[in-house]
Amino acid sequence: MSGAALLVLADGRFPAGGHAHSGGAEEAVRTGRITGVQDLEAFCRGRLHTTGLVSAALASAAAAGADPVWLDAEADARTPSPALRIAARRLGRQLMRAARATWPGPELDALAREFPKGAHQPVVLGVTARAAGLGARDAAYCSVYESVSGPATAVVRLLSLDPFQATGVLARLAPEMDRVVDTAVAAGTASPPQLPAASAPLLELGAEVHAGRRGRLFAS
Repeated sequence: MSGAALLVLADGRFPAGGHAHSGGAEEAVRTGRITGVQDLEAFCRGRLHTTGLVSAALASAAAAGADPVWLDAEADARTPSPALRIAARRLGRQLMRAARATWPGPELDALAREFPKGAHQPVVLGVTARAAGLGARDAAYCSVYESVSGPATAVVRLLSLDPFQATGVLARLAPEMDRVVDTAVAAGTASPPQLPAASAPLLELGAEVHAGRRGRLFAS
C-alpha cells in the first residue's frame, strides 16, 4: 500500500472527469433544495449514506479482487435512472483513460476491452486502486470522499458559496465517512459480497430531469 498513490488517486486534480459532474447538486440547487451551507450538508449526508455507500462497496469489492464484470452488473441493477447509468459509464471511461496512463497493467487493460464504452465508475475506481497497489479500504475512502466532495465543489460554483464553508461541511461529515467506509469494506469483502442497495429516489428523479435541461453547467 502506498500512501502517496492514495493521494494521487483521491486528488481532485486527477484527470478523471469528476469536475464536469455535480452529483445531483445542480438540479437540487435549481429546485431550491440547496440554498446554502445547511442544505448542502444535509444533501451531502443523504448522498453519503445512499449512493456513497453503494459506490464505496463496489469500489472496495473491485479492489479486493471481485469479478469486475459481475460488479458492473450489480452497479447497473442499483442504478434505475438511465441518465445516471450513462453518467457513471462516462466517468468510468474517463477514469480508465487516466488510470491506464498512470498505472498501466493487465487488469485495467482487460476491463477496458470488456467495456469499451466504459464500466461503472466505482468498479473502475476499485480496479484502478488495485493497479496502484492500494487496498479495499483505500478504494472505499476514495469513493466516499468523491461522493460528497463533488457536490460541495459544485455548489461553490453554483451559489458562489464560501469555499471555507463548503470545506467545513466535508470536515463535519468526516466521522460519518469513516463509518460508511467501515460498512462498505465489510460488505465488499464478505464471501459472497453482501453489497448494499441503498436508494436515493430524489437523485434518480432529479438526474432524469437534469438530463433534459438546456443550459446546464454540469453534465449530471
